Amino acid sequence: MSAPSTSGSFNFRIISSRFHVLSLVASVFSFPSSAFIVNQDSPARVPSRLFSMKSNEETFSIPNQPARFARAKEENNRRYLDICSVYDPSYLKGKRVAVTGANRGIGFALANELKHQGARVIGICRSSSPGLEKLELEEVVLDIDVTDDDMAPKLISSIKGGPIDILINNAGYFYEPVEKIDSLNFKEELKMIDICALGPLRVTAALYNGGLLLPEKSKIAVITSQGGSIGWRFVQNPEGGDYGHHMSKAAANMMAVLLSQEFKSKSIPVGILHPGFNKSDMTAKYADIWEIEGAVDPMVGAKRILHEISLLDMTRSGKFINCEDGLEIPW
Repeated sequence: MSAPSTSGSFNFRIISSRFHVLSLVASVFSFPSSAFIVNQDSPARVPSRLFSMKSNEETFSIPNQPARFARAKEENNRRYLDICSVYDPSYLKGKRVAVTGANRGIGFALANELKHQGARVIGICRSSSPGLEKLELEEVVLDIDVTDDDMAPKLISSIKGGPIDILINNAGYFYEPVEKIDSLNFKEELKMIDICALGPLRVTAALYNGGLLLPEKSKIAVITSQGGSIGWRFVQNPEGGDYGHHMSKAAANMMAVLLSQEFKSKSIPVGILHPGFNKSDMTAKYADIWEIEGAVDPMVGAKRILHEISLLDMTRSGKFINCEDGLEIPW
């Protein structure tokens, strides 16, 4: 009996390796790896449109923030420059919407806009604020720490109005000092990962397991950041740094993708949203570049987020979306 042929498996390994390399190239250039044609009978082909940004930009946003903003102005992109030209908030009226971190920043702006549009808002926070108190939301749940593994019973028992239509996992944390190899703060890095990645998972698990997120009815949005894109670090962080922030957002993205996969069978879509560059306390250390990079007031950022949530369904679940232009961000 002749020895079994190994040529098939050998060719497969070559093909798999070739596709892996092309996939890495695709992620760096914000290009879908599915666009590459790789098969056993023909060599890997890199389509010419890899080098033509036109087709690429129809699906993917671009990593260079000043260039992105400049192009929007040059093209008079109303979606980017005037969200109200496309934003229709009518879907929010009467919806029960829970927002974590609703006491300040983009979370407060979301709660404010939701209340203004007739949503029934549940603010979930560690503590209140004068602004939050003035909003007089339908429900405010205080003393909820998203890093607390045992907060679920209190969260569930404190929500009195029934199931939630939309959960917006917004609570986050950004360590202000710039981290370099000689100024690392491991405790702060773990704190960012705990709040930004595990925090949304704890809240989502508590609400789902407590019967407040319903199959075929609820939506989940995870507010993350373009800082979680590994492919974009080559452009946005050419000298590295800010380890904790970027690791926490990449971890949040992974969590949200896995959540979207688990919830497919339950028809609960999970949106992964970069809110855009907002003028907030969290980004104050970048105030010197707010204008050149197109930073906006949090109220504008809130409308961008709510516009994307209006589009969120199972076909968009698990996709990483830039709320500035509505395009995908590569992982």
